[in-house]
Amino acid sequence: MTALTRHRAHRALAPAPRRGVGAALRATAVVACLPYLSLKIAWFAGSRIGIPEGSALRQDGNSLMAINALTVLMDGVVILLAFLLTRPWGQRVPAWLLAVPMWCASGLLAPIIVAFPVQTVAAALHGHTVTDGGADALLDSWVWSVVYGGFIVQALALATFFVRYARERWRHLWRGRIGALPPSPTRSARRLIAGVASTLALFAGAMHLVWATGGTFGLSPARAASQDFNARVNDASYVLFAVLTIAGILLLAHGRGRRLPVLVALTAAWTGAGALACWGGWMTLTTLPVPAGDPRLPAPLMSLTYSVQMITGIVVAAAGAHFFAERETQHRAEHEAARCD
Repeated sequence: MTALTRHRAHRALAPAPRRGVGAALRATAVVACLPYLSLKIAWFAGSRIGIPEGSALRQDGNSLMAINALTVLMDGVVILLAFLLTRPWGQRVPAWLLAVPMWCASGLLAPIIVAFPVQTVAAALHGHTVTDGGADALLDSWVWSVVYGGFIVQALALATFFVRYARERWRHLWRGRIGALPPSPTRSARRLIAGVASTLALFAGAMHLVWATGGTFGLSPARAASQDFNARVNDASYVLFAVLTIAGILLLAHGRGRRLPVLVALTAAWTGAGALACWGGWMTLTTLPVPAGDPRLPAPLMSLTYSVQMITGIVVAAAGAHFFAERETQHRAEHEAARCD
């Protein structure tokens, strides 16, 4: 066998382990979706498994049906992403059609990865489950454990898929260090947008910090009464994501941390903005069917905080899309110049 033949044989055999790993991770992600999908489909069909007698979910009627249908669709998107990110045809999907649902998925799952393990460990140390909510609990404790455990598996699998996929398709967009980024013709606009987004994120982070430290300023009476350890951990996670958002966009806009890889700043902005926007949107969406006068309605300052989170995420996402488009243009110009040389 010649050296060329051996090289070709090695190239033919090399991708097999990666395909095997991808298939195993894809199957893991799909299996992790099944408990949540099964419960949602059961509730959609009229079952009340896992919903205690005193739960407000038993009185929600049509709104619960609509939310169940939406969440079934969202988990279906996770399964679709698992295939898009691991099959060859996924490389041909338009960038925006993959990036938008992936951003939303990472934004919804990231706070669960941060908060739920902390809540679980703290509950175990005190000898009870995460959601011992008494007679008026929304769901049985086992539902939270099964569903959120599945979410964490989904998040880790999707993150692994996306890192591998993005490295192959878009590595050139974030290579290098912040100090090596070429001058941007829109630097002033980029800094202005970063300042606006940072201010918005700072407001949202400050409100969640007040609530995370036990304050009830701006909370509705019902939310203030239920402000337990788990709620404070959730708020603390939003503080973390607000800090990540601010750090990521300011680093990129002002060129600070010159020796820091561009990827670090982009990851911070992507994850932070996604978490703020998607959970702000989800909290707003789930309160829309609540009738006026219902104690579950958020107070005005809570609604404002959720809205600011959504606006922050949208602004950062739009700025990020422009950043990537500019980087793509620069990459093509560099490639053309290299060809001419």
